[in-house]
Amino acid sequence: MIPILALLLADIADLAVINAKIYTVDARQPSATALAVKGGRLTAVGNDVRANIGPNTKVIDAKGAAVIPGLIDSHVHLAGLGFQLETFDLRSVNSIEEVAAIVRKAAATKKPGEWVLGRSWDQTNWGGKFPTAEPLTKAAPNHPVSLNRVDGHAIWVNKRALELAKITKATPDPSGGKIERDASGEPTGVLIDKAMGLVTRVIPPPSAETLKRRLELAAKECARLGLTTVHDAGIDAQTLAAYRALLKEHNLPLRIYAMIGGEGSMWREFLNHGPEINERITVRSIKLVADGAMGSRGAAFFQPYADDPGNTGLTMLKGEDIERVARDAVKKGFQVNTHAIGDRAVRITLDAYAKALEKVNDNRRFRIEHAQVVSLPDFALFKKWNVIASIQSTHATSDMRWAEKRLGPDRVVGAYAPQRFLKAGVAITNGSDFPVEDPNPMFGLYAAITRQDATGFPESGWYPDQKLTREQALYSWTYGGAFAAFEEKTKGSLTPGKLADFLILSDDIMQTEAKQILKTKIKMTVLGGEVVHTAAE
Repeated sequence: MIPILALLLADIADLAVINAKIYTVDARQPSATALAVKGGRLTAVGNDVRANIGPNTKVIDAKGAAVIPGLIDSHVHLAGLGFQLETFDLRSVNSIEEVAAIVRKAAATKKPGEWVLGRSWDQTNWGGKFPTAEPLTKAAPNHPVSLNRVDGHAIWVNKRALELAKITKATPDPSGGKIERDASGEPTGVLIDKAMGLVTRVIPPPSAETLKRRLELAAKECARLGLTTVHDAGIDAQTLAAYRALLKEHNLPLRIYAMIGGEGSMWREFLNHGPEINERITVRSIKLVADGAMGSRGAAFFQPYADDPGNTGLTMLKGEDIERVARDAVKKGFQVNTHAIGDRAVRITLDAYAKALEKVNDNRRFRIEHAQVVSLPDFALFKKWNVIASIQSTHATSDMRWAEKRLGPDRVVGAYAPQRFLKAGVAITNGSDFPVEDPNPMFGLYAAITRQDATGFPESGWYPDQKLTREQALYSWTYGGAFAAFEEKTKGSLTPGKLADFLILSDDIMQTEAKQILKTKIKMTVLGGEVVHTAAE
């Protein structure tokens, strides 16, 4: 027989939270005031956990603060965030001259010939015209310079970088890419989508230690911001090795759902041995890229851009390429997550999925990443093939300044449209696509709920019929993310038996005025019952 004392001790919590206002995201018990944790999992969620508290239980008095499940960002680039945190962010720079000044200052700290790298410039901040190599050449004549556009689908380089990459007037545009040129055909210094590879292949890759340092820096930033799981959208073998090393060193305060970055050697290796699934690092999906981005006019459309007649964007993969990968994924138990922004890319992807899923449409949970512009009849195809729409609510409020100019009045009604997905019965999950957008998930929740920018513009929200309710928004950042990774049985809600991933907030985001959500801080982030972030008092 098991001693009575042992039975009693089995229920004694390692950690308990009391006097809280808990939003569980569990329809069976939507709210509670206390919870208990043992062995990294929730053992009790309710209004009284005194029976679970023993002499060695760590008790946290929330003093009425709101508690929510740990937030899940379903589309990120963690190494990109680490790089940005170590370099400079051009997101809010409003002139070419200011960018040049930042580059000049960065070049002064480097040895001659060393690359100057940065990201997040946005030509829409200074009127919409792409820049040229000349200002970067003047700012850093002795250094090659490469700056990623905010969407990651274009780079801006100087003359030295073009020379190292051997890009001249005679260099052809690669398939799926475009070299911007002047009237005489000379490269101007902006390269779009697959043309970026002409330069990036000559940039020295970061060392293993540099990559690991950047991932650790980014992971700690995620913990500070309340993210407990991220879906890393396109990793290589070196990144996976760095994640494993950080976990072994206890320096990874974050759960990783990793997407293999395309059909390379890593994908072939995983096809041979199958998915890798555990609570901290999971690899069971592949990330494909069907088109470019709208901001750099690389997203693929059926009809030309309204502000660029003759240009229908760029396709990165053919339908048969996506279908081939999807068939292999079905056989080996992998999920396929395809970047598709324009309506033509979305249709190509849906058609390819349909062919692979025709006889096995059973809980495969294939995803379309971004799904920004969808032809109205195609919402039903998402439902038919059980395809998840992996959206980023802040893309709508960032792009609304120019999106309708790109799309015209007809296409825009199917753009950035989460409620259309929900009304069609399509599962959605939310994210940021950081460092394309800010990694703070409170910005994503606010954008989803208001369809406004930080100033409250427009007054009623941009296409306000597509606003999510607060409950829908929180669900899309918690349970929706868990479902999109086949993890809803272990995370996504505060339910006994699930992993003890939760946040204590400075403000009640389900009740406070909308603008206050932007100011909400994470008082505490708990991952598997371990406190991985505590805000300074």
